[in-house]
Amino acid sequence: MQQSFTLPEFYVPYPARINPHLERTRRHSAEWAERMGMLDSRTPDGGLVWTAERLARMDYGLMCAYTHPDCDGDVLDVITDWYVWVFFFDDHFLEEFKYSRDIKGGQAYLDRLEKFMTMDGEVAPEVTNPAEAGLKDLWERTVPSMTSDWRRRFITSTHNLMVESIWELKNIELGRIANPIEYIQMRRRVGGAPWSANLVEYAVGAEVPDKVAFTRPLEVLRDTFSDAVHLRNDLFSYQREVEEEGENSNAVLVFERFLGNSTQEAAELTNDLLTSRLRQFENTALVEVPALAAQKGLLPQEQLAIAAYVKGLQDWQSGGHEWHARSSRYMNQEMDVDAPPNPLLAGPVGLGTSAARLEFRPGLRKAVREHTYTPERPVGHLPLPEMYLPYPVRTSPHIDAAREHAVAWHREMGFYEVVPGVEAGSIWDEARGRGNDLAHCAAMIHADSDFEELCLSTDWLSWGTYGDDYFPFVFGIARDKAKARVCAERLKQFMPLDGTAPEPTSPIERGLDDLWKRTAGPLTPGGRAEFRKAVDDMIDSWVWEVDNQAQNRIPDPIDYVEMRRRTFGSDMTMRLGRVKALDLVPQALYQTRTLHELFTAAMDYAMFTNDLFSYQKEVEFEGEVHNMVVVVENFLGTDRLTARDIVANLMNARMRQFEHILANDLADLYDEFDLDEKTRAAVTGQVEAMKEWMSGIMEWHVKCVRYQDAELRRMYGVEEVKKVFSFLPTGLGTSAARLSRAR
Repeated sequence: MQQSFTLPEFYVPYPARINPHLERTRRHSAEWAERMGMLDSRTPDGGLVWTAERLARMDYGLMCAYTHPDCDGDVLDVITDWYVWVFFFDDHFLEEFKYSRDIKGGQAYLDRLEKFMTMDGEVAPEVTNPAEAGLKDLWERTVPSMTSDWRRRFITSTHNLMVESIWELKNIELGRIANPIEYIQMRRRVGGAPWSANLVEYAVGAEVPDKVAFTRPLEVLRDTFSDAVHLRNDLFSYQREVEEEGENSNAVLVFERFLGNSTQEAAELTNDLLTSRLRQFENTALVEVPALAAQKGLLPQEQLAIAAYVKGLQDWQSGGHEWHARSSRYMNQEMDVDAPPNPLLAGPVGLGTSAARLEFRPGLRKAVREHTYTPERPVGHLPLPEMYLPYPVRTSPHIDAAREHAVAWHREMGFYEVVPGVEAGSIWDEARGRGNDLAHCAAMIHADSDFEELCLSTDWLSWGTYGDDYFPFVFGIARDKAKARVCAERLKQFMPLDGTAPEPTSPIERGLDDLWKRTAGPLTPGGRAEFRKAVDDMIDSWVWEVDNQAQNRIPDPIDYVEMRRRTFGSDMTMRLGRVKALDLVPQALYQTRTLHELFTAAMDYAMFTNDLFSYQKEVEFEGEVHNMVVVVENFLGTDRLTARDIVANLMNARMRQFEHILANDLADLYDEFDLDEKTRAAVTGQVEAMKEWMSGIMEWHVKCVRYQDAELRRMYGVEEVKKVFSFLPTGLGTSAARLSRAR
């Protein structure tokens, strides 16, 4: 069969190596699959899911020998059996449920299968099929050597790759193709690479310390690894999955449909995103992981464990690529599977050496643009595109009183005062505080709040906006990442879960100290911890922006989207509207696909709204890189109007997805968790609040003078000021420096 497209030139920065125990593992895995019954399993039409010949051609022993080159023979046997199991599960589920579109039968199958991953004291049910037999056997052979923390993480990733198969099945039934953001998020759940990352810990004999397993650097390592694995698989498997099996969960297909590209163009774009994720992996390993080790005071053995994990992930990428190029499972040229790995192009290899190979890899040259951004480009007003918003706006009757309260609170906290050590003086003055009109925003996103609640919401929005200006102005101009981190960690001390906070010494500390006391008091311990995490994430995201500013680095598209939700304060401001209900909804509910996608779709709609309205302000007057239009311009190498339209299309796609979930998935979630009426009402109330959150943010951007061309020219357009202070570094928040000096 003719290939659907020519495979692009891949970025493979680490050399592929092969485990010497390959032949032993090939024999073992074939015998194990037969013993588990996988070679006797029948399809609904009477055929076999697998034959011995088909299993041999797919050669999972070769895959695991490439992806885990250094482990001993016993460990390689276990690892290979896990992959034989997961691919058998995928093909068995396809035959039994995907082809027939049997959603209910598929859900029952998955619910039972999950019971074979037991914790201490639990007993697995009797085995009824090869998938259950394989999982039971593997669980008993693997978990004794791993901690309970690892077991919980592995259960979660295995649960996701099994259960989220229903998402794929529903989309096939509806003929629905996901939007790009939804696809990347859901592919992590259903694609299995986070599960593979957990197995890397087992293979290298070193667990990631649980105290840092869920920090940003370790999550980014896992997510970039996962995205790269999945995107590579999508390129190799397009022909088999899309054209032969009728599946629609494939990045090449997603980009074809969303951007209207040819298959070849979509494949090249998928490969560009794959390369970007690998470069993000490198940046995180080289920059963020060492900083984390110092910040958390990790012991030498803990640092060595993380280093072994990073190396294991690197080996998996190169080995996985080599196997994809050889396995009969995917579209590729006929190759000798026993031939040595493909030689890399000339040049150094290993973490951090990619820049030295740019001349050898033309596809990487666009990556140079990440660090060569030209600030303060004269872009002019960005004409706004059509933005789909089906929800009306309501406004609190307390808005005028809240406006006056906000100005008084700013003054009381010291927002208008000179910041010690800052040459430019204050971050804000009263004119700026009034012009931001955050009480108007709060009055729309929390229209039913009483006066005290509205003031609290207004003050949180004010503090978040002040902090978002404060970090780049105080630390970004100096490129002082260390002091930014120290400030962030001290701020967190003003949100004690128990005990007392230190004495505040600056406006940003006084503001947070006051807000936490007013907010946390009425909350239960669980609700208090949940709200604090949302604020912690926002504070950490400000440090991330300073890091990018110090590197003059335009973020990777996926990293930008995920961090923009935090820099925008999305989670924090959403939670403000449901403070009273923080303990009414089980935490597990927020981890489901339904609510996770619902909340992130709303977040993305709102933050892209801000990026479109603020483009001229941030690009022309502040030299900003943290804007989705800029990110798309850089990634695609396109002009601002084309990038604008793509961002608007993403906004509209996320809104349509929001509506799709409400119409098709929310009721099923209620039934699946057997929620009582009180909990259902709490979730429904949060959904309604999300609608007003999106519409209120849009209306605030439309009405607020902050982004209007005339106001921008009034605030920034004095040529003498720009000439005098053109030597100042630029970035988010540096406009405050120029305004203060102008005064």
